[in-house]
Amino acid sequence: MPNDRKAAREQSRAGVRDDRARMRQALDTDDERYLPLRDKGPNRRYIRQFVDARVNIGEFLMIAALVFVILSFFQSIAVQSAVLMAFWVLIVAVIVDCVLLRRKLKRKLTDKFGTPNQGDLWYGVTRALQLRRLRLPKPQVRRGQYPS
Repeated sequence: MPNDRKAAREQSRAGVRDDRARMRQALDTDDERYLPLRDKGPNRRYIRQFVDARVNIGEFLMIAALVFVILSFFQSIAVQSAVLMAFWVLIVAVIVDCVLLRRKLKRKLTDKFGTPNQGDLWYGVTRALQLRRLRLPKPQVRRGQYPS
C-alpha cells in the first residue's frame, strides 16, 4: 500500500474494478470461483440448470404486463374488461407455475443433495420469473436439457 493517500485510493479502486470485472465475467461464463456468494455451490448450479431447462410462464409476465397496460388505454369497456380478466388469469397461471416448480424442485433437490438449503427454493422461483435473456448467471443449458 503506497504512503500517498491518493495513490492508495487509486490502487484500491483498481482492485475493486478488477474484482467486478472478474465477477461480471463469471456471471457470463458461470465460473464458480468468482460468482457472487448467492450463486455459488452445487445446489445453486443444479437449480439454475433446472429452471433454465424449463419454459416458465413467469418469464413472459413483464412483457404481458406491458401489453396489457397499452391495451387498457382503449376506450371500450369490453376491451378493458377482457384485458383485466386476461391479466388476472395470467397472474393465477404464474402463481400455479411457481408452486409446481417449487414442489418439483424441492423433490429433485432432496433426492440429489438431501434437504435443500435455506433460500434454495426461493432462488429457483425468482430465477423462473426473470426473462431468460436477462438472467445472471447466464443460462448454460438449452430448453429441455434438464440436469441429471
